[in-house]
Amino acid sequence: MGISVSTLHQTDLNVAPLTARIGAQIDNLRLGGDLPEQIIAAIKAALARHKVIFFRDQGHLDDAEQERFASRIGEIVAHPTIPPRSGTAAILELDSADGRADRWHTDLTFVDSYPKMSVLRAVVVPPFGGDTVWANTVAAYEGLPQPLKVLAESLWAVHSNLFDYAAAKPQAPAAAAKYYHQVFTSSVYEAEHPVVRVLPSTGERSLVLGDFVRRFVGYRQSDSQHLFELFQSHITRLENTVRWRWHVGDVAIWDNTATQHCAVNDYGDEKRVVRRSTVSGEAPASVDGRRSIPRSETARPMAGPLLPTA
Repeated sequence: MGISVSTLHQTDLNVAPLTARIGAQIDNLRLGGDLPEQIIAAIKAALARHKVIFFRDQGHLDDAEQERFASRIGEIVAHPTIPPRSGTAAILELDSADGRADRWHTDLTFVDSYPKMSVLRAVVVPPFGGDTVWANTVAAYEGLPQPLKVLAESLWAVHSNLFDYAAAKPQAPAAAAKYYHQVFTSSVYEAEHPVVRVLPSTGERSLVLGDFVRRFVGYRQSDSQHLFELFQSHITRLENTVRWRWHVGDVAIWDNTATQHCAVNDYGDEKRVVRRSTVSGEAPASVDGRRSIPRSETARPMAGPLLPTA
């Protein structure tokens, strides 16, 4: 049971780092829409430092209270193509029966102003497996050799929600493929982002890549593939990651501008359901100040996505 909000002060937050580079667990807080402003500020400060923070034992939250809490940390927005869960303003339900987000990605980078933060609540957890792994894309940039930093800062990439689903996921069930084609790509989006963005709140530099990348501007597809693998492999280095074993009622909050994540698909036919609230963001700025741009909402199909390295 968390400390009541009437007695909890900012300095009382029990923030326990999970790794040196990413992730922390906060154990003494009951999340909700009525938290005082200083606690919201403390949560944001912990998030800015650790990139993803976790809370156990939040089973008191329902959809309405999750949205109330998420709206305290920013303006909540709905997914651009998937309808929100019935009875909610913007909650996205991620049911393993509809597909599994088992590839490294940053949420919604196929739009120019992709989300700043996300709040994820575990509703149904498989008896084994089903962990989520996050990677720190700021630490990945900082760990690059100087020549690779210079190269990354010069690159722009096209991100899209459209790709050859059958080629990317040949083992996916027919229901998941149908959901992808009829729902996820009901509207097709493309956006052009700098590979290195400057985070407005901290001035840190973060790599913008992941599964929605289709190609690099000005490069052939084969060259784009090699460049992608080069930089993506730095993001997913084990020392840049943290892995979370879900319990029902757990909540994770992550900085979507400074991380990638991947839901590990290792739970067979078991069921997994999580519900996500998303906080709006702004178009990334490159190191020379140029902003990301939306492209046409009609994107040509590609031979397949660029494949992240594990």
